[in-house]
Parts: sequence; structure tokens; C-alpha cells
Amino acid sequence: MAINLDATTYGTFAEIGGGQEVARSFFLVGGAAGTVAKTISAYDMSVSDSLYGPAKQYVSRERLEAMLRLEFAQLLERLGPSRGDAKRFFAFANTVATSRYGEPGKGRGWLGVRFQSRPREEPSSIIIHAHLLDSTTEYQQDALGVLGVNLIHGAFLRRASIADLIDSLMDDLSRERIEIDMIKLAGPAFASVDNRLLSLQLVERGLTDAAMFTADGEVVQPSEVLYKKPILVERGSFRPATKLTLDLLTRALDQFLQEPGVVGQKPVVLAEMTLRSLSASQDLGREDFLARAEILGALGFDVLISRFGPYYQLAEYLAGYTDGLIGLAVGLPAVRQIADERYFTDLPGGVLESTGRLFKRSVKMYVYPTRDPASNEIHTVLQAPIPPPWNHLRDLLLEIGRLVPIHSYDESLLSIQTPEVLERIQRQDPTWEAMVPAVVAEAIKTKNLFGLKSNS
Repeated sequence: MAINLDATTYGTFAEIGGGQEVARSFFLVGGAAGTVAKTISAYDMSVSDSLYGPAKQYVSRERLEAMLRLEFAQLLERLGPSRGDAKRFFAFANTVATSRYGEPGKGRGWLGVRFQSRPREEPSSIIIHAHLLDSTTEYQQDALGVLGVNLIHGAFLRRASIADLIDSLMDDLSRERIEIDMIKLAGPAFASVDNRLLSLQLVERGLTDAAMFTADGEVVQPSEVLYKKPILVERGSFRPATKLTLDLLTRALDQFLQEPGVVGQKPVVLAEMTLRSLSASQDLGREDFLARAEILGALGFDVLISRFGPYYQLAEYLAGYTDGLIGLAVGLPAVRQIADERYFTDLPGGVLESTGRLFKRSVKMYVYPTRDPASNEIHTVLQAPIPPPWNHLRDLLLEIGRLVPIHSYDESLLSIQTPEVLERIQRQDPTWEAMVPAVVAEAIKTKNLFGLKSNS
């Protein structure tokens, strides 16, 4: 109603797949003549192609962006000359697949709005990807209508605070009904926005369990990158990424590429950061997060931000996007953790259940050795002391090939400790540079990351 009563907002609704639930919501409350210039549902694929051009997938970002471009351009062309001085034009679009008839399951879709924050201004845009989690098509369509209204309302009335805008998407909804795992803002209304921070906020605010962006900082919906690909992931604090961090992943990748299910393919290589690894201070945490994002980008790694704790949660998440091999590049402490009952008190089956859930799919752990600080001996996964009886579990996982020792490694790097590197950076001790890859050192010095002070 607030949008309908605003005489300056006027636009088009184009909805494919889930029905015209968003347009219907604006008609239901009354006063829609002041808001709705046109509604359209190009449901037939041939009709959709004739309007928006061919697409490999109809429920895709590609299709959504084509819809927004055409509908907004037509609106400006037809109404801009006569009403452009008084109206803030917008085009709303969605392309959604709800549960199919006779095939219950969750739906998913892309929603977006291209809009002017002031008359005659160049357009800004908000694009989101959502999963519809209700058990029936009817309820999924209802949730879609609410989400679309929230998106349009947020674009015009809630954008002053990005956190408020994100929270407003879930007004009258719940995480049991909707998951939003990607959001991208662009245009003059959001000139100062870093979309990587938006990915972090989606996870922080519980709208999704994980969000993703590429090495060049482009936010993506995970299936756009992970779908049916072999995946190698390293979890870490990356605060900062050290030579040991990079060597671990590089050596694991060398062995991963030799796996029968990976040979000849280009795997996705991910760096995963969990919320637990971020600072407790919100402002410092976001500054710290961006610093880590910068250096991971410099190394060419795509980044996954998650709420996951145990490794089995990460493996189950990735398995939702691929049937290919999932590799976990880890240090020896991670293997000790999967055999530590303290971490799995919430599971009825404890360590055995967590291990089963971790390795029930095509998952392997590639394990880098460590140097024992007391004895100075190098421990590998083959002979590291594991408290009984869990040493037998380790031996079983080795025998069936789920734990894979990293054979080729650089002994000189085993003494590098990430907290020590960070401490040297923050006390301006230049010896930290020898502990990180050159590209990381350059990024830290150029952008004064992690508390490094400029020499100028």
C-alpha cells in the first residue's frame, strides 16, 4: 500500500514460472493504478524467447537480467518523455520454479528490481536468489509474493541502511519458508556498497547457511560455480594466508587432479571462512573479513562464507550442488578433531555418526603433516598419535582411501604459525613478509591490511 500510495513510483511486473503473485499482491491492496504500468507472464518458453532472447536455462540469472533490461528499457521509451520528470520508474521481474505437480519439493528462483531512486536518474538494481522451502506449491507461491513485495518496498523505502534492507526481505517470512543465498546491489543508489559484505551479512543474519563470491569479488549463487564440478576446499582463518596455507592447498590440488574422477576436468578451488573465524567486534570483523577477501582474491581463490561447524556440514552442503569428488585440504589437527568426541555431543551417534555423514558421499581428506612443537618431530596422518580407540578409525579411513596423506610438502614451512604472522604484521615487524606468498605481501602492504601501517 505504501508503494501504491506513492505517486512517484510506477513500473512493470514481469513474472515467469511461479505465477503473478507479486503483481497480484499490489492489485489486492487497492490503489494499484498508481503503481502498475504493465504486468506480463511469458510462461511459454517460445514466447519468453521471442521477448527476451534464448537462454540455456529459464530459471537463471541470465534470464532475469534479460527481463529487467527489456522491461525497463521499454518503460522508459514509452513513458519517459511524458512522465519522466515526475516518476521513479521500475521494472520488477522474477523467474521461478515452484514444486512441480505431483513432485513435491523445494522451489527456487531469481528475483530482481531495476529502479530509479530519483526521476531521470540512471537505474540501480537489486538481484536475489531464493529457495522456496514450503511443502506445497500454494505456500511457495504465497512466499514468493511476499518476498517480491518486500524487495520492491526495500528498494524504494528501506535502502538507507543496507542491514535494514536485507532484514526487510524477510518481513512476514521465516527461514523455514525462504532461504536467500545471493544478493547483488548495483547502480548509483548503492555506489558505496561492497557486495562481498552483503554475502557476509546474509550468513550473519541467518538468511542462509553459506554464501559465495569469486576471486574477482563477483557475488554468485553457488550452483553457478559448483554445479556438477569436482570441488577442492580449504577451511582456514586466512588471517593472513601464509606460505604454509598456499602450499597445503597446492599440494592437495596436485593429488586431487590425479584422482580418476577428476582427471581431465577443471575443479573448483574454494577457500572457506566460517563465522567463527571472524572477530567478535562487528566493525572490526567486517574490516578484517574484507582484508582476508582481498588476499584470497589476490591468490585467485573463490570464497565460501559459512555458518558450518563440523566438516560433515560443509561436505553435505557441497554435495547438494555436485555429484563429483569433494576434496578437503586440511592440516593434521583437523583429523584429530574428527575423532574428538567433544565436538559431536549434539549427535546421537557421536564421532561415528559425524564420520559417516562426512564420508558417506564421494569425499576425501588430503592431510598435510605438522611439526610437533615439543619434540620438533614431523607427524603425518600415517603415524600421528590418535587417542584410542579412534586410532583404529583413522587406520580404517586410510585403508579405504578416505584419508589421503600429502606426500610432497615443504618441511621448512611447518614452523609457520598464522597467529604469529599476524602479530608480526601488527607490531610492524618486517620479518612477516618472508612467511607469506609475495602476492599476499604486496596486497597487505599496498592496502595496509591487518593493521599494517603505511611507511609514508
